[in-house]
Amino acid sequence: MPASPPPVRFATWESSLGAFDTHLHVERNQSPNTRRAYLSDVRQLARHAGADGVPGETTPLAVRTWLAELREDLSPATRARKLAAVRAFFRFLVREGAVALDPTAGLPLPKTPQRLPRPLSVDDCDALVKAQDASSAQAEPATTRRARRDLLRRVRDRALTELLYGTGIRVGELVGLDVRDVDLRAGEVRVLGKGSKERIVPLPQLCRDAIGEWLALRSRPGILAQPLFISLRPRREAEPRRLQDGEVRRITKERGVAAGIHDRVHPHRMRHSYATHLLDMGADLREIQELLGHASLSTTQKYTAVSAEHLRQVYDAAHPRAAGRRAGPSAAQGPTERATKKLTKKTTKKTTKKVAKKATSRGAESQR
Repeated sequence: MPASPPPVRFATWESSLGAFDTHLHVERNQSPNTRRAYLSDVRQLARHAGADGVPGETTPLAVRTWLAELREDLSPATRARKLAAVRAFFRFLVREGAVALDPTAGLPLPKTPQRLPRPLSVDDCDALVKAQDASSAQAEPATTRRARRDLLRRVRDRALTELLYGTGIRVGELVGLDVRDVDLRAGEVRVLGKGSKERIVPLPQLCRDAIGEWLALRSRPGILAQPLFISLRPRREAEPRRLQDGEVRRITKERGVAAGIHDRVHPHRMRHSYATHLLDMGADLREIQELLGHASLSTTQKYTAVSAEHLRQVYDAAHPRAAGRRAGPSAAQGPTERATKKLTKKTTKKTTKKVAKKATSRGAESQR
C-alpha cells in the first residue's frame, strides 16, 4: 500500500508567512527591519498572485510578471532585494515540504550598477560636528524647563554626531546602545551589529568628551540600564523613550543644513566618511573591516576605489606634471601639497615597517 503524502502544515499565504517570519527570526537571526521588509515583499507578490490562493499555486510566469510590473517604478537594487526575499520564502517552503517546486528557481537577479560610496570631506565632517555650537554659547541659562530641554538637545545632538563620525557605527546600532555599553575610561563602546554579533569599537577623545558631557546632564540612579540616546519630547511615562532611526536621520539632516553643507547628509554617509578617512590615513583594510563589522572583506574593499579616486584628485592638484599645474620648484606649497606629503610619508613609513617585518620573519624561517 503506497505511503500517504505528508500533510501540508501551512497552506495559506498568512500561515506560510507566519512560519517564514519565525524562520527568519530564530534560524537566520535577522533583524526586525529585515524581517519586516522580507514579509512586505512576499505579501506584495501574494496580492499580485491572488491572496485567496495558496503559495503552491504560484507559477514562474506569475513571478516574472510581477517583476516586470515593478520595473517601471523601482530601481534594480530594490527589485533585486524583492526577488531575494521571495526566493528565500519559497526555498523555505520547499525545505519544509509545503510546496513541491520553487517558482523563482532560475530567475536571474536584476543587474545593479556599481555605485561607490560618497563620503563627506574632513572639513565637512568637522563642520557637521561643530554645527549650532555658536548658538549654544549665547543660549540663556538652563533655569526654565524649556531652556533645560534646549540644552539637553544641543548636548545630545553633538554627542550623537561625534559618535556617528568617530566610530562609523550604523544608525540601528547607535539607537540600540544603552549607557552601560559605553566605557569612557577604557575609551570604547560595545556594539551589537548585524546577526547579533558584538564588536568593540574605540572612542576618539572628542567623542568621549561629548558623551561624558551628555551623561553628566542625565546623572541619576539606574541610568546604566537606560538607552544612551533618548527622546526629549514631553511624555507621561516615567521611563525615557529610546531615540528612533528616523529622529537620528532628521538630526543629521538639520545639522548638515546648519553647517552649510549643500549635499545630502545622513548617518550612513558619515559611516562612509569614517571608513574612507581611515583608509586615506593608512589604516589597514582588515582593521577597517573589524571596526565596521563587515562579515566579508569584499564589502570593505569598495572604499579602496573611493580612496584611489581621492588620491587621484590630490595628485592632479599637487603634482607639478599634472594637467593645469604650473611646473617648477618655485611654486609655493599650499595646504593640499602639505597634506599630500604628510600622507605619503606616513603611508611609506608604514609600508616599510611591514616589508621589514616580513623580511625578518622569512630570514628567521630560513635559519631554522
